[in-house]
Amino acid sequence: MPPPEVAGWQLAAVAWLLDQCPADYRLYAAWRRHPIVLAWLTLRHLEGQLATMRLAYRGLRVDLAEQVSADALTDVLEVLAREGARLVEVRRSASLVLEAMEGKVFVPRL
Repeated sequence: MPPPEVAGWQLAAVAWLLDQCPADYRLYAAWRRHPIVLAWLTLRHLEGQLATMRLAYRGLRVDLAEQVSADALTDVLEVLAREGARLVEVRRSASLVLEAMEGKVFVPRL
């Protein structure tokens, strides 16, 4: 994604934000007309997904131990951990996009 000082950067940001949301979000023109609202909503959506992944990780062994083999539990817990880590990274990126849309100026550090 281009940096905020590049003209038209919000078009790329909107496309990326929509990629992080349910596919049906692309049906609503309001998100494209109001990118800051899309960024805000995307961040909330990602936070909800992350909370769900954490609940699933904590509850999987308790809720499904009798229905799923130990190998399957291990396999699924690994996938949940990877997906949780991915969501943390994407949430951080979405947060930075929202801050840029709000006008925050980023200063590179040496």
